[in-house]
Amino acid sequence: MADQPTRATYDIGQHPDIAALRARYDMAAQQPTGQSVSGVAFLSGLYLAISPWVVGIFGHTTLAINNLITGIAVVLLAAGIASANGRFHSLAWTLPIIGVWTIITPWVLPPHGAGASTIINQIITGAVILLAGLACASLGMMAKRRGGRPR
Repeated sequence: MADQPTRATYDIGQHPDIAALRARYDMAAQQPTGQSVSGVAFLSGLYLAISPWVVGIFGHTTLAINNLITGIAVVLLAAGIASANGRFHSLAWTLPIIGVWTIITPWVLPPHGAGASTIINQIITGAVILLAGLACASLGMMAKRRGGRPR
């Protein structure tokens, strides 16, 4: 075998720009605003997970299972964003998508014909998750606009 030139492997995660970006996101998440937004996302995900038992979505098993699974996903994402925003920031965009999904599920998932309380519950919970998700996704940008010092 001929000697092949060895290439130095480089871990992009160690690049100074990436490290600075993660540090900025982590600093933004540790501020009271970041913790509040993550807390709202966490609590709304927790409520979404238990909402089938709170509102009484028992005739809509598909919707109840959907709320349980997406609620747990929101809880896990919010906890990750609160604890390690630099690592989880790239996943924050999924929270607004889950919020929109939560809003449209009464009309998309079978059986159709959800009651008024179910529809109102889904719209309000989805809107809170959507807004909290947009706020979580913008945490790092807020730090950048303020000159690197989040408040």
